[in-house]
Amino acid sequence: MKISNIQQVTMANNLKLLVLLCVLFFVKHTSFAQGEGLFKSKCSSCHQIHKNGTGPMLNGARQRWVDAGEGELIIKWVQNNAALRASGASKRAAAVFKEYGGSQMTVFSDLTDDQVNQILDYADAQPKEDPSKAGTNVGSQDPNATQTNEDGGLGIMWIILAVLFIIVILSVGGVRRQLKVASTGDESYNQLTYWDEFKTIAWKYRGITGIVGLVLTITILVVVFKSLYSINVMQNYQPSQPIAFPHETHAGINGIDCKYCHNSVTKSKHAGLPTVNVCMNCHKQINGEGKPFAGEVKKIYAAAGWDPSFGPAGGYRNTKGKPLVWNKVHVLPDHVYFNHSQHVVVGGIDCKQCHGDMKQMKETAKVLPIEELNKVEGNIKLSKATLTMGWCIECHGAKEVTIGDGKNAYYDEIHSRLKKNKTLYKQYLANDGKLTANELGGWECAKCHY
Repeated sequence: MKISNIQQVTMANNLKLLVLLCVLFFVKHTSFAQGEGLFKSKCSSCHQIHKNGTGPMLNGARQRWVDAGEGELIIKWVQNNAALRASGASKRAAAVFKEYGGSQMTVFSDLTDDQVNQILDYADAQPKEDPSKAGTNVGSQDPNATQTNEDGGLGIMWIILAVLFIIVILSVGGVRRQLKVASTGDESYNQLTYWDEFKTIAWKYRGITGIVGLVLTITILVVVFKSLYSINVMQNYQPSQPIAFPHETHAGINGIDCKYCHNSVTKSKHAGLPTVNVCMNCHKQINGEGKPFAGEVKKIYAAAGWDPSFGPAGGYRNTKGKPLVWNKVHVLPDHVYFNHSQHVVVGGIDCKQCHGDMKQMKETAKVLPIEELNKVEGNIKLSKATLTMGWCIECHGAKEVTIGDGKNAYYDEIHSRLKKNKTLYKQYLANDGKLTANELGGWECAKCHY
């Protein structure tokens, strides 16, 4: 049997087409996956896919802007809606703002044009849910549902890719077999199974096969063990919040001290969240009327039961209000002990060491990656992932503590005891004059674990 040049070219083109389809599928799926992640971290607290909420539904949003003759402006709306409205270039921007009662959308200047399009592509690709079927909406805040969707989508992608690559391998094997028969005229090759053919080739090139097998085995072991280190790594985790709270405005522009809102940070294990009454101390007077943040202030009023039109200067109509449910950002396992007051008061750790520079944070706090924390001026430069055990241990080994200066009774007592023990004093201080947290027992298991 002889295979013509045309047949060989056709088979080669078919293989190229199959590979191209695999690449296109992977790129498209990756884009959708990125859009889904961005939607859940940036948009889902105010927007749903197929239902209007705090903001308009996102499915078909781009087409609605196109129908209004302003399709190119939706990206600018997402990135900085306040600036777009102020420019007067968009009638639809003003209409949407008015329709939703002046509720101000968070500024997302960090989103690129491509990222905005990925979010809109993802929203447009979501089928409308059948109301007769039980389940959660795509914009649901159910963490279990989110995890299932993400894991399931990723698993399906790899399964499809694996099937496509198997098809490619089998196709190449079939072509090779036909070429072998055509070149030798020996039809017995058609009787061999793929496994028989593999064993024959593997034995013929057993040296190479052994090396490849060893490399693959080591690679799989390395990948498995490295994946274990990523379990429960929370970097970039940013849950949705009931109110878009810009630390940049409060701590940066207005200069409000962290301890004013997180008032238990110096005397408790927990830093604490401000009550609505703390917010109302300022926002009784600052109602945001005519400002981009007016909608967020209304949420505070609803939580406090405050009515600015009640009486001459406003008043409380409903003393029960509507509680704000904040979602915890930094979550440690139950077996880990961490005390804020010990680190802030005794250790003298600045909030920015773990939380970043809140004066520059435009969005509600998230678990910052170690690369971003290292960029903050004055921070100890670390290398381990944020919120991991290695991160804490590394900091305890690098953080220098000041003793004997009369400013901290705890360390003053340690200093006085060290001076009585000349051996320890020489070991810890005489050589370099420095004392780190690990030298005071900061690496002992019981310091952090129950």
